[in-house]
Amino acid sequence: MTCAACVTRVEKAISKAGGTNVSVNLATEKASFEVSPEGLQQIVDKVKDAGYDIIVTSSNDKKQGSSAGTDTSHIEKHRAEISRDFIISLVLTIPISILNMGMMWDGFHNYVGHDLDNVNKILLILTTPLMFLPARRFFSIFVKNLKLFSFDMNSLIAIGTGAAYGYSVLLTLFPDYFAVGDHTPHVYFDSAAMIVTLILMGKWLEAKAKAKTNEEIKKLLELRPKTVLIKKGSATVEIPVEDLSAGDTVVIKPGAKLPADGIITSGSSFIEESMITGEPVPVEKSSDDKVTGGTINGNGYFEFRVTATGDNSLLGRIIKLVEDAQASKAPMQNLADKVSSVFVPVVIVIAVITFIVWFYVLDLPFSGALINFISVLIIACPCALGLATPAAIIVGTGKGAKNGILIRSGEALETAHRINCLIFDKTGTITSGKPNVNEIKFVNGFNNASLALLAALEAKSEHPLAVPIIDYTKKLNIEIPSAESAISVPGQGISGTVNNKEVFAGNRSFAMMKTDSGNLPAEVDDNLFHSSSSLIYFGIDGKLAGALSVTDELKPGILEVIKKIKSLNITPVMATGDKKSSAEFAASQAGIEEVYSGLMPEDKLGIIEKFQRKGFTVGMAGDGINDSPALVKSDIGFGIGGGADIAIESAGIVLLKGDLSGIPKAVNLSRRTINTIKQNLFWAFFYNVIGIPLAAFGMLNPVIAAAAMAFSSVSVLTNSLRLSRGAD
Repeated sequence: MTCAACVTRVEKAISKAGGTNVSVNLATEKASFEVSPEGLQQIVDKVKDAGYDIIVTSSNDKKQGSSAGTDTSHIEKHRAEISRDFIISLVLTIPISILNMGMMWDGFHNYVGHDLDNVNKILLILTTPLMFLPARRFFSIFVKNLKLFSFDMNSLIAIGTGAAYGYSVLLTLFPDYFAVGDHTPHVYFDSAAMIVTLILMGKWLEAKAKAKTNEEIKKLLELRPKTVLIKKGSATVEIPVEDLSAGDTVVIKPGAKLPADGIITSGSSFIEESMITGEPVPVEKSSDDKVTGGTINGNGYFEFRVTATGDNSLLGRIIKLVEDAQASKAPMQNLADKVSSVFVPVVIVIAVITFIVWFYVLDLPFSGALINFISVLIIACPCALGLATPAAIIVGTGKGAKNGILIRSGEALETAHRINCLIFDKTGTITSGKPNVNEIKFVNGFNNASLALLAALEAKSEHPLAVPIIDYTKKLNIEIPSAESAISVPGQGISGTVNNKEVFAGNRSFAMMKTDSGNLPAEVDDNLFHSSSSLIYFGIDGKLAGALSVTDELKPGILEVIKKIKSLNITPVMATGDKKSSAEFAASQAGIEEVYSGLMPEDKLGIIEKFQRKGFTVGMAGDGINDSPALVKSDIGFGIGGGADIAIESAGIVLLKGDLSGIPKAVNLSRRTINTIKQNLFWAFFYNVIGIPLAAFGMLNPVIAAAAMAFSSVSVLTNSLRLSRGAD
């Protein structure tokens, strides 16, 4: 499938054959529908009658992990064919253009050693394989469209290139018939060749984008381990993950990926869950706690009972959310396609009427009537129309790349200018995603020297917050000794001996238990610390020494970015899986008023849909795996460079430097690009509107028509290049 018209045709074919709940996805070239077993073959036949092949995969094949369900060989084959045709077309177009344009200059034939007739024959030999090999796809689609009484850009390409090539062939083979006095009219082999090459280049880029879309799902599937260890009686057995069932007991070793959702039955560990929740700090898990497939175990060992596998697990649901979000977002219908549905039949009718009037009514010789007929078709040739949008987009995306903004498709660039609501993830997007010690209070006469003992104790801990404490101590150039002993109490804290002193560190209740007085001084009470912080109390020899807060700090310059976004009349919103206090604190610092916290991936989709129902065009900025469905579901996703690969692949625009200032830059660039496209379309149609009547009245021969067509293309390209010279 190549355009939104293809989606409509396939949907109609399936619906007419009895399919219900039909959903056709242009990006992945997949269709899903419900049908009775006896009606399936009829659907296959109808889709093939509409001009498309269909590979049928049942739900059972998907559940069993059949390769048919994820087979993308047809997409790779299509990309290879497009790439081959584009290269052939490009190789042939270069000499065709040089020869064709060179013969317009006096004396050029002396350099090539051939007269005009021989050069035209050489051009015919070079252009014919191009028209019958790379360009055949346009004529094939044109014929299919005729059967369905529909027209699109392929119709314009086929009509325009066919007219230019056909007329040039006749002129080359029968030059005397078309000669006017001693002058032989100009051939248009170069026009046909250049149009085909430019359009194939666009198709090639489109095919590459489609391949990237399928890589998104593959990356999510790779989060599941290929094998898993399970308990069989007293033995531990390794089995393929596809054979895992609910109720199995899975053994998880340090550093392993969890293969499914479940509940811990024995052991404990810290688990990295940021891919799901966005919480930057690994979460401590022990018996009876729930765990999620695709998350990563820390240094602990535990066993868990499987509660959900495959499509029923949280990771499976995320994969389904990405696929559904892609399918639910209708591909942008190119303006040129919409216009061509009316423009093409009108041009054909005008050209036919022109021939009839001149030949039958005004008694002009056949050659003269044919020239006027061809003039109408050539002046209507879609070269400038086809360039109007892609030329601006190519320059716009190049400008973005220069500023560290990777715009992954023309649709993304065209959509960004319309957003008026921008939803931000917190961890890794608004904040750095790396916890740091940001505040410390000492009591009972203790000072920085006590941090040496605390860091020595934390060096024996596996707790994720131990690392920022050790790093903070090292930054103060404090030498850290070695602890003689250390005992961890899961969920509370750690205590041990350092330099013959009893040291402890942990949460509030653990500190109260370890101090002589059993209570904490007011100056280290929770209320004195940021509500978003993780608090760690520490003491020495039964006395509280102080407390420190560990916070995921805002990225530099975020406040200024939010101000710029507001100045563009875009409403900023935060939606995060992190806890309420952390989210609200970060949002208040950044200048964001509307906050949604504690969200699962499907909840973020709900937030996006809520704003879309209100009429907003929604952008989404995120960096995590849990953001990928929302990035796809939003009207335009902004991926953060350095984030999860799946989040980057799901986004329409990627900020390569991880700098959110790229968002307002991208929006401004999009607005300028859209204005340029509108100007380009004006210039593309200006020559058509003026030229078609002149050609129909015999006042414009094909040479002038081609010159006007070429000048319209130059106007479009020149106007597009202005984008590269504008402000960032």
